[in-house]
Amino acid sequence: MSGTYDLVIVGGGISGASLLYTTAKFTDIESIALVEKEPEIAAINTHHTNNSQTLHFGDIETNYTLEKAEDVKTGAELLAGYLEAHDPDREMHARRSKMVLGVGDEEVATLEERYHENGFGDLFPKLRPIGREEIAEIEPKVVEGRDPDTDLLALQTPDGYVVDYGAVAESFVEDAREEATVDVYTGTEVEDVTETTRGYTLTTDEGPFDCSVAVVAAGSHSLQIAQDLGYGEDLALLPVAGSFFLADDLLNGKVYTLQMKKLPFAAVHGDADVHDGSVTRFGPTAKVVPTLERGRVSTVGDFLDVFGLDPASFLSYGNILADRVLLPYVVENLVYDVPSVGARAFLPDVRKVVPSVEVDDIERAEGYGGVRPQIVDTSEKSLDMGEAKIVGDDVIFNITPSPGASTSLKNAMRDTRTLMDFFDGEYEFDEEAFRADTIDNFPRPEA
Repeated sequence: MSGTYDLVIVGGGISGASLLYTTAKFTDIESIALVEKEPEIAAINTHHTNNSQTLHFGDIETNYTLEKAEDVKTGAELLAGYLEAHDPDREMHARRSKMVLGVGDEEVATLEERYHENGFGDLFPKLRPIGREEIAEIEPKVVEGRDPDTDLLALQTPDGYVVDYGAVAESFVEDAREEATVDVYTGTEVEDVTETTRGYTLTTDEGPFDCSVAVVAAGSHSLQIAQDLGYGEDLALLPVAGSFFLADDLLNGKVYTLQMKKLPFAAVHGDADVHDGSVTRFGPTAKVVPTLERGRVSTVGDFLDVFGLDPASFLSYGNILADRVLLPYVVENLVYDVPSVGARAFLPDVRKVVPSVEVDDIERAEGYGGVRPQIVDTSEKSLDMGEAKIVGDDVIFNITPSPGASTSLKNAMRDTRTLMDFFDGEYEFDEEAFRADTIDNFPRPEA
């Protein structure tokens, strides 16, 4: 099993699958291969149990600036448009209410300022502030048992897309496979990438693949491969594992809490599972782990490669963990995974959303949660929130923590433009057709 291709994409998660779909359907590249090490597409972080199932628009994510929200919003609308056009029976997604909840004078004032003065009300026409009465109509358990004298305000929208990203990735790959120009290889692990005079040779356990252009969309492993080729030397990764707690039928949609300042991780939220609305998930928790994949000891060596065992990396980690907000948060999250103790420790976070919950109502979800690589800039000694992209000579490396799934099609669109430059005008990207298939189907307020 080997071959020669114009383009080889490494990684069959939502990022690689999005790019495969975009290049297969909307360019005239003559030969494309997707190489995935697992027997199935979307088997690791993209699997629906291993992420928050949220399509992030930036409307209720209070750690986003207006500028970041504008960028994420476009990406989310691309994917939402695809879902509207290709998933009419709601097999891959559901649309439910979502809100960010402010409790108490300070949080209420923060949300009011965000909506009225910071521009979020203008950017998101469907977003609206609602008070206690209307919150209770939409999410009764959020109000039930809460002190009636406590101020409540939520920014709510009906555009709460709950997404099975694994199913979406499979859909992308199935659609791409309809093209004669596409080959998909699962169960094929890339062991080495070597630059050649004609592009790149990918050595795999199933034989070599030669290509003119390569895109590595393998999550945390992307930086590992990039550094083997001499790219991204000033970056390191801090792998963070997310976990969830489950409860029975407490929420109808998504309810976020306000983001703690200085934290790059998602605020704790509760939401109904994409495939079973009677199951409510609370999380994510976040703990630093010495692996690149959840529960796989075999990736400890890979972790050491990207963790950075040099003075610049250690100084960066020291600087990051010295923060008075981040360090207690990291320590606290370690407790959440301790049997019998963890649920009790996490209960106050759950009660921010549903105040009447008791410790016996929640249990840690075994087998849920993936690993998200947090990017460390060792030159700035800082933790960078969001995605990282390294563009080299006819090669792209994508490292995509949250909101990478939400912006996967936007990322694919940008990468496809770059690929057209790599191919020096030999091929074309029909961006108009791409938009017609995706963002043009997103339901606007006037519709």
